[in-house]
Amino acid sequence: MCGIAGFIDFKKRTNAEMLRQMTDVMAHRGPDDKGYEVLEHPKADIGMGQLRLSIQDLSASGHQPMHFAHLSLVFNGEIYNFKEIRTDLEKLGYTFQSSSDTEVLIKAYHAWKEKMLDRFIGMFAFVLFDRNEDKVILCRDRAGVKPLYYYWDGSTLLFGSELKSLCACPFFPRQIDVRSMSLFLQYSYIPGPYTIYTDTHKLKPGCLLELRLNTATPEVKEYWNVLNAYQQPLTDLSEAEVLKETERLMLSAYQYRMVADVPVGVFLSGGYDSASVAAMLQSGSSNRIKTFTIGYKEKQWDESAEARKIANYLGTDHNEWIIGPEDARGVLEQLPEIYDEPFADNSTVPTTLVSKLASRQVKVALSADGGDEIFAGYNKFNQSLSYTSRLPRGIQATLSTVMGWVNPEVIPYFNKQYNFASRYEKMKLIWASGKPQEAMKYIAQYLTESEVARYTGRQLDNYKTNFDLNGELSGINDPLNRLLAVDYKTFLADNNLVKVDRATMSVSIEGREPMLDHRLVEFLARVPASLKVKNNTNKYILKQIVHKYIPPALMDRPKRPFIAPLQEWFRDDLKERMQYYLSPERLNKTNLFHAPHIQRLLQQYLSGGKVSHQKLWNILVFQLWYNRWIEKL
Repeated sequence: MCGIAGFIDFKKRTNAEMLRQMTDVMAHRGPDDKGYEVLEHPKADIGMGQLRLSIQDLSASGHQPMHFAHLSLVFNGEIYNFKEIRTDLEKLGYTFQSSSDTEVLIKAYHAWKEKMLDRFIGMFAFVLFDRNEDKVILCRDRAGVKPLYYYWDGSTLLFGSELKSLCACPFFPRQIDVRSMSLFLQYSYIPGPYTIYTDTHKLKPGCLLELRLNTATPEVKEYWNVLNAYQQPLTDLSEAEVLKETERLMLSAYQYRMVADVPVGVFLSGGYDSASVAAMLQSGSSNRIKTFTIGYKEKQWDESAEARKIANYLGTDHNEWIIGPEDARGVLEQLPEIYDEPFADNSTVPTTLVSKLASRQVKVALSADGGDEIFAGYNKFNQSLSYTSRLPRGIQATLSTVMGWVNPEVIPYFNKQYNFASRYEKMKLIWASGKPQEAMKYIAQYLTESEVARYTGRQLDNYKTNFDLNGELSGINDPLNRLLAVDYKTFLADNNLVKVDRATMSVSIEGREPMLDHRLVEFLARVPASLKVKNNTNKYILKQIVHKYIPPALMDRPKRPFIAPLQEWFRDDLKERMQYYLSPERLNKTNLFHAPHIQRLLQQYLSGGKVSHQKLWNILVFQLWYNRWIEKL
């Protein structure tokens, strides 16, 4: 696990000191070693910087940039099956001077070029310079566990594991992309490939960017797409066979993520996803697995007691931290530094704090993100299917038209309900489309497009995102599986994985995602919806497997999201920060918001009105980010 940064500069205006600055700004990602090199080419200067968090082969032989023959490499991540790949390479005559997966990667490319990616089980982002072919390759893993950003202005390409690396380059413009800002306000994150800055992108998961030095032409190529897995024929295996194969793949995926030369632990929330990781690993180990949990002083949000019961049953070495608003206050001001583009997931605070807790004992922590996407855990899947099927299509369209004539604020009784105007507008849009994937898109929005227009004072055309897949889903013959595929490419990739990567790396530990092993994802993509949601039970497959390890009585309870009690905190202990950053003076400084609308929303919220706190949280997070990355230039 590392951080990488650098440039391919056709104007040759960069230098070694710029490379050092771009790299060192991410010191938290790799405190164990660092390396920088500027490689000359007739067409361009190529800067490659790397910060190392030593996980595999702790010796100096894993130093980067690494060179072999005509290749140079900087690499962030892990190739879990590197030992098997190394054996295959040794049969071809390759020899090795280290036990690192970095050396396996560079020699795998030498042997198989981009076809090596088909062999990898892992999470990775790397940049490779091939002198023989005069090209530089940027590559990101299938799920997008490891981040990679790039900026291209037609003459210089900057890259980095975090946006702050690009910001450290003196000629990076830091110009806000207002359409990306609109997406952020709607979803609380910016869907890829977009970022908050113009001409700046997230390299999409399962893709590589190839930059030919002789033509200065970048081209993005796709080598893996989850849609292809979902478009395969559904399996004809029996339920028992599906359960057996799923469990086998889970166990293999979990065991691979335990491979390290440093201590490893597990984040345990008390839900089925993390419980499956802890249970299956503990059952096969004579040593006590270390587990880590965050709880809250506000009991209605607290799951620590459930996690503790599971840990006690499994016999793990369990650690917990009960947090309150005073702990959140300390993290709040750090969020723009940790998440260096606007990012307002409401579990950033607990995820950062559980990472801090784990960092006192381990250097690797397994998270269980992806379980809701691959096993169908979220209620939004059920809602999306229900909203678009409960009424005939003609009636839905008619209702949508009629709703467009009526202002929801004048409807008696209902206009006093929680967040009613937003929910009213979403249902109007859902019934107008009649498509479950469109319904999920609107359900996912915290602010609707019309609300964004009111709060910013401008109407913007949205970028097309992976929420807008339509024809691309036609080969998926199962409506639920279509939703799972879209969620995998949106909320999982650009929200959950960003959250865990930045939180863990902020305290210099490596977060691993065992549920996103592509073998497990590809198999479950072919399992019909009737097994994923059975007898009105979401995550049916996962629950049947977990119940083999943990009694149902310890597990069966209503699903609770892993979020912080921000709604209570911002009306009380953190109220002052909300009022300061959402004041007219602070809002007007950005020249991006229409302050009166936001002030009205804030006053409704603070007076106890039934307003979604997430709307204000999104704006607050943007204000915090703007203060750190734009105002304080």
